[in-house]
Amino acid sequence: MFETSSKHTPLLDISAKEIKTLNEKYKPLSAAERIKQLYIDFDMADVMLTSSFAATSAFLLKLISDINNKQEVFFIDTGYHFEDTLKYKATLEKKYNLNVTSISGIKEEHEFTTKDETWKKNPDFCCSINKVQPLQTIKKNYKVWISGLMKWQSDHRATLDIFEERGEILKFYPLLDVSKEERDAFIKKHNLPFHPLVAKGYNSIGCKHCTVPGEDRSGRWNNNPKTECGLHL
Repeated sequence: MFETSSKHTPLLDISAKEIKTLNEKYKPLSAAERIKQLYIDFDMADVMLTSSFAATSAFLLKLISDINNKQEVFFIDTGYHFEDTLKYKATLEKKYNLNVTSISGIKEEHEFTTKDETWKKNPDFCCSINKVQPLQTIKKNYKVWISGLMKWQSDHRATLDIFEERGEILKFYPLLDVSKEERDAFIKKHNLPFHPLVAKGYNSIGCKHCTVPGEDRSGRWNNNPKTECGLHL
């Protein structure tokens, strides 16, 4: 449907009308059906998938691996992850035979945030250096970005559609309208592994400097008003 001959052509040729049509087409489908349909409508070479390997990342990764285990998974290694996150990542990589590529910020810029402890005084800037900018370098190679965002996770996420144009990439949220109860039922049915910190009260897990136990995303950025790192804004 939207296949292209070049992986390096930015998304500039999908109209608002076409995005509306995609949303209408995908809305009645289940999460698994949406992912299957995506690989019919788009070339896999144009599809980017990211995972933070946090909390219940196994939900989306299990669905993807069942449908297309050749899909590359990008992990943004901020240098500040909990050791438990890296162990969880290794567990899921092995369990689902994932094709994971780690990306990081510029070495000197990351070292500056460490020395400066930038997360304490300007968490937005720290996220920009260690999360947002590393992804910007690869985003230009893709047309569609799969993400596991769900409406109930935050006020911002509650406003989204399954497909949303963001700059020159089309965001795809196959889990968007999955409820917390439906997610938990899927996890239980398939015996998916939780991130080890979930048992300690962490329900959304980011960098160790900025994450404390809390419900949904309330524990991120030490309970300050910030709820997004900037990747999805």
